[in-house]
Amino acid sequence: MTVKELRQSLRRGSFVYPFLGIQLFAVVAMVAEFQSGHDSARTDYAGALNLLLLATSGPFWMVVAAICLVVMPMAGLVLMGQELEEGNHELLLLTKLDRWKVVGGKFFTLWGLCALTFVSLLPYVVVRYMVGGIEWWHEAACAATVLGGSAMVCAGAIGASAFKNMSGRIAVFLLFLVSLGAGCGVPLAASAGVSGGCGWIYHFTALTAVIAYALVGLALARSRLRLAILNFEVNPSGMIIGLMVFAPFAIGLATAFTLGWGGAAGLIGLAVVAVKMDVTPKGPRSMPVPQPDLPPSGN
Repeated sequence: MTVKELRQSLRRGSFVYPFLGIQLFAVVAMVAEFQSGHDSARTDYAGALNLLLLATSGPFWMVVAAICLVVMPMAGLVLMGQELEEGNHELLLLTKLDRWKVVGGKFFTLWGLCALTFVSLLPYVVVRYMVGGIEWWHEAACAATVLGGSAMVCAGAIGASAFKNMSGRIAVFLLFLVSLGAGCGVPLAASAGVSGGCGWIYHFTALTAVIAYALVGLALARSRLRLAILNFEVNPSGMIIGLMVFAPFAIGLATAFTLGWGGAAGLIGLAVVAVKMDVTPKGPRSMPVPQPDLPPSGN
């Protein structure tokens, strides 16, 4: 599934043109940054998923964030639609692929293209470190923000693309972003506040945030691949949407009860619920076929 999507995506203009454009914009942004004398501010809050740090790190990281966090992940808003509208998902599910493998293949393809584009910018990062005097930890924090943020946005875009009309996709995607901002912002800010900086507790919380919301987005896309819903079952996509609505409150309560130290526990719980919420129903075990009573054979 990943190979199929990767071959198709590498030929699309949504990858080729941003890939060429980001190289040009990165050079222009880096030259403008050096001419303006911009230097990274020394701060104790240089950590992953810190959008404020990314926004104040100069024109170079603004260009990288615009391409890898906004432009390229938006291609995910059409990925699931082409499978559902043409009925390709029914043929895929007849093979050995299950629903997780289908949505996982699309996610790793889209996020892999974002990561590939970012890797192509590493020479510029080295130049900024060697020539511009930028702190390496500052650059690593910005890189982790771009890669982790793009993973969550890609998953949310893929989940929203499973809905039919564009207005529904945009509404679900905006709901995902709101839930993402509230569900990640509270535990990250609390862990940084109680520890006095972006230490290992902060980065562990950031890692759980990326995993949790990436799974929520993929679980939403997976729920739309159900071929049938039993009469007594609740619509699985509706349950995932409800999970996005109530997740920030649950994560906030976990953060408050642990005095800011245990926000990661709420995010881990969110990841577990997202995986277990839409369980594929299984039929009863087959009963052994009764054998007919045969008359005894004569001598």
